[in-house]
Amino acid sequence: MMNTQYGTLYGIGVGPGDPELITLKAIRILAQVDVVYTASSTKNDYSLAVAIARPYIPDSAEIHNLGFPMSKDEDVLKQAWEKNAQIIAQTLEQGKNVAFLTLGDCLTYSTYSYLARHLRRIAPDTPTVAIPGITSYHAAAARLQRPLAEGEQSLLIVSGCRGGDKLRQMGDYADNVVFLKAYKNAADITRAIDERGWRDNSVGIVSCSLPEERVIKNINAFETARPDYWTLIFSGKKNGHE
Repeated sequence: MMNTQYGTLYGIGVGPGDPELITLKAIRILAQVDVVYTASSTKNDYSLAVAIARPYIPDSAEIHNLGFPMSKDEDVLKQAWEKNAQIIAQTLEQGKNVAFLTLGDCLTYSTYSYLARHLRRIAPDTPTVAIPGITSYHAAAARLQRPLAEGEQSLLIVSGCRGGDKLRQMGDYADNVVFLKAYKNAADITRAIDERGWRDNSVGIVSCSLPEERVIKNINAFETARPDYWTLIFSGKKNGHE
């Protein structure tokens, strides 16, 4: 039987937006790959991850966007994962090395983790390597000079896709909380923070490390503000105490 020499899939987190926050390892790997894939909405083909990494992608590398629908239908999502995993598998079977780019870190609320899972199922012999990246909340904490956790404090990182529900469920166990993907649910997140009495120790940041970055010191502004996709919110007890 003929032995197939598979290429390697590299899941690369390119950081939150500032091209200087991409890691040296990511830059080195990008210089070696044959094909670059990234996720985009099925409604457009723009990729911020590619825009961040483009200075480090060689001219010889192909760049392709893979469309993923913004849907809550599990069957629709599963079909997209499987279709795109098949596309990458076919490229790897040609012996080509592939980078899949994601914003922030490749294993934190990332498209790559789902894609790699499907790839391992349909093509278990293909090697995969994860290259970690700087997350949006690490970059935002640095921008605000706000400690994420100190001493024996706990840190809760949650998706804001369901509004403030996670804080309502788990707030008793957290000293500090970061809401990622606040987006359309920022108003309910603000209400959940108010319910805990944490409003005065809260701050939002939009488009962290990008030219259009904005710091929202009064989070009540999210009650009426137009939703922005790149929104995260910090909150917590003051000095570790209510």
